[in-house]
Amino acid sequence: MDSLALGADLEPEPVVDEHSTVTLHVNGDPTTLTVDHRTTVLETLRENFGLTGAKKGCDHGQCGACTVLVDGRRVNSCLLLAVAQDGATITTVEGLADGESLHPVQRAFVERDALQCGFCTPGQICSAVGMLREAADGHPSHATGPETAATGPAALDADEIRERMSGNLCRCGAYPRIVEAIEDVIE
Repeated sequence: MDSLALGADLEPEPVVDEHSTVTLHVNGDPTTLTVDHRTTVLETLRENFGLTGAKKGCDHGQCGACTVLVDGRRVNSCLLLAVAQDGATITTVEGLADGESLHPVQRAFVERDALQCGFCTPGQICSAVGMLREAADGHPSHATGPETAATGPAALDADEIRERMSGNLCRCGAYPRIVEAIEDVIE
């Protein structure tokens, strides 16, 4: 039997649309756009919104340069598919300030000179904002002592801050100033 004749009874595979329409609330503004199913939140922010604060560092979720807040929680935007974030509220470093007034964490980073080249700084700042909220909500970390009740805010000393910020790398080694800047915000 002819091999071409074997496939003659098969129906052609349906064409699958590889795009979806989503609404993202980026820095307070809802925007509806069509995205490829493979596009990450990071790529969408940079390419569709022109927001270049979040950086593509490792593209594996290991360096934290792409950290943004999604529904108030810090996330690695290089790992999130935009199509899965339909309806989500996304805050980038550009959206933290209130007009000309910097967010307290942004101000502390400037005052403490908690940066060098600046590549990781937007991710560090977004991570710090999310981390402060997590601690205020009582979420423990690996460094949180077992005697700490999970019902109240977690105390943030330098060791706790370092542990909670450990997912954000700084190639320049500005870590001491980053910890100091975060300590300034919680005092």
